Amino acid sequence: QVQLVESGGGLVQAGGSLRLSCAASGRSFSGNAMGWFRQAPGKEREFLATVSWSGVYTYYADSVKGRFTISRDNAKNTMYLQMNSLKPEDTAVYYCAARSSPTYSVSVPSYDYWGQGTQVTVSS
Repeated sequence: QVQLVESGGGLVQAGGSLRLSCAASGRSFSGNAMGWFRQAPGKEREFLATVSWSGVYTYYADSVKGRFTISRDNAKNTMYLQMNSLKPEDTAVYYCAARSSPTYSVSVPSYDYWGQGTQVTVSS
C-alpha cells in the first residue's frame, strides 16, 4: 500500500520555524516529482512548493518564496519543507503529494498521491 505521511506540524509563534517531513512507503518515489500544498478552512487547496525527481529543480509560490525551502532525500524516500518566518496567515493543514511524472508541477490535479495532512498553527 502506497502511503505518504506528513509529520512536524504544530503550534508556533509568528516569526518562528517548523520543519515538515513527508515519508513515503509502499514504493519508491525517487523518480517522481513531489510537492507541498496547504488548505485553510473555507479555502481551496493552495500550491506552495514543488521539487523535481532529482531535487535539482524547485519552484515556489510567491506567498512562501524566500521563507520556505523544499528538499528531498531519495535515499530515505522522504521530502521536507523548512518553514521560516512563519506568519498567522500560514495557518492551515499542510499536505505532501507525489506525481507519476519526474517533472514538477504547480497544478493540484496533476498529483496522484496525497498524504493525510498535518496541522500548522501560527499564533500572533
